[in-house]
Amino acid sequence: MEAQLSTPTLSGEGESAGSVLSIHGGQLRRHGEPHRILAGAIHYFRVHPDQWEDRIARLVAIGANTLDTYVAWNFHQPRQDTAPSFDGWRDLARFITLAGDAGLDVIVRPGPYICAEWDNAGFPAWATSTPGVALRSSDPAFTAPIEAWFDALVPILAPLQASQGGPVVAVQVENEYGSYGDDKDYLRWNRTALAERGITELLFTADGGTDYFLDGGALEDTWAAATLGSRGEEAVEVWKRRRPQDPFFNVEFWNGWFDHWNEQHHTRAAGDAAGEVRTILDLDGSICLYMAHGGTNFGLTSGANHDKVIQPTVTSYDSDAPIAEDGTLTEKFHAMRAAFFAAAGTEPTPIPAALLEPVRPLPAQRIPATPGTGLLELVRAGAPVASVKPLSFEQLGLDRGLVHYTATAVLPDAEATIKIRGLHDRAYLWVDGVLAGVLDDGAGADGIKVPGRGVAVTLEILVENQGRINYGPLFGQGKGILDGVLVNQRYVFHWEQRPVELERPIAELLAAAAAGAAAAAQSPAAAGPGFAHAELTVAEPADAYLALPGFGKGFVWINGFLLGRYWEIGPQVTLYLPAPLLDPGVNTITVLELEHRGEALELRGAPELGAAAHHVESLG
Repeated sequence: MEAQLSTPTLSGEGESAGSVLSIHGGQLRRHGEPHRILAGAIHYFRVHPDQWEDRIARLVAIGANTLDTYVAWNFHQPRQDTAPSFDGWRDLARFITLAGDAGLDVIVRPGPYICAEWDNAGFPAWATSTPGVALRSSDPAFTAPIEAWFDALVPILAPLQASQGGPVVAVQVENEYGSYGDDKDYLRWNRTALAERGITELLFTADGGTDYFLDGGALEDTWAAATLGSRGEEAVEVWKRRRPQDPFFNVEFWNGWFDHWNEQHHTRAAGDAAGEVRTILDLDGSICLYMAHGGTNFGLTSGANHDKVIQPTVTSYDSDAPIAEDGTLTEKFHAMRAAFFAAAGTEPTPIPAALLEPVRPLPAQRIPATPGTGLLELVRAGAPVASVKPLSFEQLGLDRGLVHYTATAVLPDAEATIKIRGLHDRAYLWVDGVLAGVLDDGAGADGIKVPGRGVAVTLEILVENQGRINYGPLFGQGKGILDGVLVNQRYVFHWEQRPVELERPIAELLAAAAAGAAAAAQSPAAAGPGFAHAELTVAEPADAYLALPGFGKGFVWINGFLLGRYWEIGPQVTLYLPAPLLDPGVNTITVLELEHRGEALELRGAPELGAAAHHVESLG
């Protein structure tokens, strides 16, 4: 039995001082009355702020009484030398207040580890890149930066608690820790860090629905919630045996799933998902749909998994959710709505007519694209950083984007193999300015064969960070070239590196590329890698679905906003372009292509996220 803490007890009889939710005799109560959480997850960082109210209204229409959101630390503080930002798109207090104004309770999950298929699981790269630090542990070198983050975050959350007139009724301690480690001191530290800074509402942990996950992630005196997408009845039995004091709460019911590039698009039948929800509700459980509305991994925010090779997540986070990426109310929405209202024992309220209106996107059209500056002119333009061995992204102070490496190497007379050890994630290799091949992390050590020269050549390697790992033991892994480059078995030393920060203003990137082209007296090539430019004229902004036929792999900006990544291998074909990103009149579209440019962009009449070839029936 773990020692009882002086901080608020969070499970068992009674309630912590000032908390609105409490647990009595294994039953969840709100203001002392029996209560069931019917929730849905919406992440403010994945939805344009001009659309927050609309998406919250759709959550209300499904019959939810609670909104659930993670907090992504790296969204608020990507750089260590700047204070966390909580304004504009990062105005977390406004998002929570809007949910409260709509009549919803709010559950906040501040992690700081959030997984969520989000880049680096929500951590800024600088907070996980110190050598020798034990991540997600009680190591003071790991917890110290989180202390400073909580010093900034909790004063935003504390006044929004229900005990102070706000909508926040519960706050999560860490996240699915039982699938990572067993440092209970770390979990207690996380809980205490929240309580000492003013969180008085009910605290809880969340882990998979089996004994194994509870063993690592649950605390004896803290409410334990579950995360699962199927076999809910089995999980309820585990809770009855292991956690009889805890009302069952599936805080992440996976009613859909996310996609990786070069894999299949995931769907889950509405009836199958709703049936599992009804099973849990019929057993007196509470539930949160993950996701109710997924939104979009705008910019470079998508994370990655790793199973022998890197598995980067696509830009869309639609996740086959009840409320689609563009707000459409799907068949699954209506199935979940029926389950929620039945569990509440009330007649369904009418859905506002405005929410039933179909999305009317911009009309399908072809948008000619003009080639711009070449890729090499951009990546060669930055100030070089010299080193003996190649430097990683972290050593260069770069979180996301590209790094261009150059060195001189002597090739043997016979055919040689150029190998990259510790490649993370994808590398383009040029020898004397000619593309020799492309390597992914799983094949970096195998290398690329090049003809013998018997002379010194210039090697150029462009490495793309495709998203930091968000789940599993490789969380926190670095990016770039983490070991070295070999010609056959011989290391190449003395390198120059040029970081390419794609999240800097697009005007700066274009100016740097133009300067590089001018220095090289290089004119744009129509088909090779590099920038492409297009203009979209609209009378009135509306949602759109942008496709890039003929393009290979790269990034696209709308009016200077980095919309996200595209890749011809799919499954995602179109990128969701929210209406608030467009202006009446002329809108500029900028593409940075890494492989081969197409001649035109297209607006499609509907989203194309990939053929529903992988139908999910069992999750968890």
